[in-house]
Amino acid sequence: MERIEGAAVGRCAASPYLRPLTLHYRQNGAQKSWDFMKTHDSVTILLFNSSQRTLVLVKQFRPAVYVGEVERRFPGTLEAVEQDRPQVLPGALPGSVGVMYELCAGLVDQPGLSLEEVACKEAWEECGYRLAPSDLRRVATYKSGVGLTGSNQTMFYAEVTDAQRGGPGGGLAEEGELIEVVHLPLDGAQAFSDNPDVPKTLGVIFGVSWFLGRVAPGLGLQ
Repeated sequence: MERIEGAAVGRCAASPYLRPLTLHYRQNGAQKSWDFMKTHDSVTILLFNSSQRTLVLVKQFRPAVYVGEVERRFPGTLEAVEQDRPQVLPGALPGSVGVMYELCAGLVDQPGLSLEEVACKEAWEECGYRLAPSDLRRVATYKSGVGLTGSNQTMFYAEVTDAQRGGPGGGLAEEGELIEVVHLPLDGAQAFSDNPDVPKTLGVIFGVSWFLGRVAPGLGLQ
């Protein structure tokens, strides 16, 4: 996962996942404009494995995070990209700077599937757990990336057992996914969430806080 080689950044000519747009508008008489991305909505799933008393996370390499770290440590690296010239990134940084801990998640990009069905599909593909829509509890729906995308993300919660794990997870190889399943012990979850040196998403922080405050007391886990 962390062996990243031959990295180069170029302009994105077309993508099935995002489209750059500009909104021109007048606000209180002042003419303004704002650049944004049209993207898909998404779901994320907080899984609690009651057999192991762990929260189930995923760990994966995120190219945008990696490139952001390269630019942060080597300012100006991306300047050539602005001139439509592919820019080879410095090879000094290990792939680990782009690896993140996250909740299982996925895009809502298949017409005809409910949010619950998408969540169940992702739980199987990424983590190897079989779920039915009725197993899910909706935690919250919120705006994700309001300054850039404005898309909706819906978080679900589900309790699982080892018996429900029928596959290895890891994502879809045909889509280039390389995902590691991580079981986070409850007794270390808060410290993990609070540690600024552990690269994680806001979803992990919110998920841990929500679980410890809303679910764990009812299960006699605190």
